[in-house]
Amino acid sequence: TLEDFDELLARAHSLGLKVLIDQVWSHTSDRHGWFLESRSDHINPKADWYVWADPSPDGTAPNNWLAVFGGSAWTWEPRRRQYYLHHFLAHQPALNLHNPAVMDAVLETGEFWLRRGVDGFRIDAIDFLLHDRSLRPNPPATWPEVMPAKLFGLQEHVNDMLQPETLGLLARIRGLMDRYPNSVTLGEVSSQPGAFERVVTYTSGADRLHMAYTLRPLRGAFDWPTVTGMLRDVARAGEDGWVCWSFSNHDVERAVSRWNPRRGEAPPDPAFARLLMALLLSLRGSVSLYQGEELGLTEAELDENHLRDPFGIAYWPEFRGRDGSRTPIPWEHGVTHGGFTSGQAPWLPVPDAHYEMAVSRHEQDEAALLHAFRRFLAWRRRQRALVRGSLVPLNLAAPLVGFIRAYEEDRVLAVFNLSDQPACLDLGDFADVQPLSGSGFPVRIEGRVIHLAAYGVAFLAVGAGSPLRVFATDPEPVFAGAGT
Repeated sequence: TLEDFDELLARAHSLGLKVLIDQVWSHTSDRHGWFLESRSDHINPKADWYVWADPSPDGTAPNNWLAVFGGSAWTWEPRRRQYYLHHFLAHQPALNLHNPAVMDAVLETGEFWLRRGVDGFRIDAIDFLLHDRSLRPNPPATWPEVMPAKLFGLQEHVNDMLQPETLGLLARIRGLMDRYPNSVTLGEVSSQPGAFERVVTYTSGADRLHMAYTLRPLRGAFDWPTVTGMLRDVARAGEDGWVCWSFSNHDVERAVSRWNPRRGEAPPDPAFARLLMALLLSLRGSVSLYQGEELGLTEAELDENHLRDPFGIAYWPEFRGRDGSRTPIPWEHGVTHGGFTSGQAPWLPVPDAHYEMAVSRHEQDEAALLHAFRRFLAWRRRQRALVRGSLVPLNLAAPLVGFIRAYEEDRVLAVFNLSDQPACLDLGDFADVQPLSGSGFPVRIEGRVIHLAAYGVAFLAVGAGSPLRVFATDPEPVFAGAGT
């Protein structure tokens, strides 16, 4: 109930916690009153609140747009005798945000929650807010060598999403937020090409979002070419905006399972989970930790009869859906439902394997990942270069990746060994190198060489005179100054 929510909000604020709530403004349910009215005929007050179109001459969909979750992005509505657009599931019709009245109504829902005291919004599916008004078809993408189970990737999505007018909507959203001081927006950006550039575009300036994250890091592999390419793309996108980094969320397999180098053979190496932690928490920007990430929770193995996710149900067993990352956090070992609830069975079960990773177990073990997160976060807050500094990626040989974080006179060199074998790095001409203590990652240096264990991490202070042009990925790297 709303009373329950108010109690939650008050308790969070009493603990010094800010509360952001999810806002899905690209679509509604097909049971929403707006849609029920819109579908009734062509002349009602909300007739153009959704995206309606006549069929093609042969009765098929208006164009070739595909839904993310499979099949056509259009569904026939017999009452209205038109097709309606849905980017995701058929029961999630897309709002027509080209209509200012619809955007007015959407912002009214946002203001309802701001008046109630929430501290901001995570805004879903920013790239899907608008579509091409002319409903032009999408061009085909490069044909894959192997036919995918999900066909969405067979098109270049230049007309069903990714419209330049989106910036006008973001300005209206920011106008609302500015009436509520200290409120914040976090946008979700898709993994479509140019993702980091869009994050910067959507968050640069006083009339844009405060920060945004992209699904790009959540979609690819975790290997040397992918990570170095990601760092290079981030650097090329510039530092005018503000990225919020995420390696796991409710839409993808948990990172320690998704990227586990020993996938299918053994559980993830604990050192690998710490490597992911260190990389995530040392990139330039804010950080979004997904529940259970601090425990090293693996993807839950669920039977088909436990699935709730329509996406997973439709594609089973080729795609097992997203429920494996959505199971409850296990608070207590040996307690029913892991202490998550004392009531009836939760929406999804706590898998047996997660009881051993319960918070109560971590609290009793100073070497556990939960304590490593706490120590690293406390250390990070003391490093100005990590909190506010620019990022220059380094051109290191596989399996090492690294970058320099710089703020005023502070320079931090971060190096990560992506291999399950030891590796070393010759510091070459780096000046005034000093290991940084307190991160939880001891640094072993012999002469001018850093020695890193399997999945090892090193943080070092380096002098401002270090010749970055020798090491940086781009030919002429320049520090863009401090972040905001």
